[in-house]
Amino acid sequence: SGVAGWLMARCYSARMAKRYPVPRILLLSDARNDAALGRALGRLPRGSGLVFRHYHLAPAARRARFGALRRFCRRHGHAILLSGAAAQARAWGADGAYAAPARLGRRTGGLRLATAHDLAELGDAARAGADAVLLSPVFATRSHPGAPVLGPVRFHLLAALSGVPVIALGGMNRRRARRLHSHGWAAIDGLS
Repeated sequence: SGVAGWLMARCYSARMAKRYPVPRILLLSDARNDAALGRALGRLPRGSGLVFRHYHLAPAARRARFGALRRFCRRHGHAILLSGAAAQARAWGADGAYAAPARLGRRTGGLRLATAHDLAELGDAARAGADAVLLSPVFATRSHPGAPVLGPVRFHLLAALSGVPVIALGGMNRRRARRLHSHGWAAIDGLS
C-alpha cells in the first residue's frame, strides 16, 4: 500500500493539476500587505495566484474580504486559494486550499497546495495528494525572524526528492526566484 498508494495519489494529483494549473507565482496575504493587495495582484502576470490567509480578521470580516479579493482575482485571471481545509475552500468558492498536509482533508475538487519544511513533510504532502508544495523557508524572512533557513543548496536537494512540484517560499523575490530551479515561487513582502 505504501508505494502503490503514493503512485495512485501522484497520478490523481497530476490529473487534477491539468484541470487546475498550479500557479508559478503566488502572493500570500496577511495583515501587513492587505492595503497593497490590489496593486500587487494587478502587477502579477495572468495565471498567478493569491493564497488568502488573513488570520487577523474575525470570521465574518475574513469571509467578506475573501469575497472581494476573489472577484478581483477573477477579473485579473488569477487563482485564489484559501488557507484552510479543502472542504472549506470549496464552500467559499476558492480555486483550492493551502494547508499542512494533514489539514488538507479529502479531495473535494480544486487545487491542493501543502506546506513543507523538511523531507518528512514533503512525503506527507505527496501522500495527501497535494498538487504542489510550498517548501520554506528558503531564505530569512520577516514572518519568522531568526528561524533556521534551508538555503539554496538544501532547497534544491529537498526539491529533487519531492514527489510533487515545489514552490519556493521564504525571503523570496524575483531575483532570488531566477536563481532557484523550481516550479515557482511565493512571497508576502517580495510581491507586495
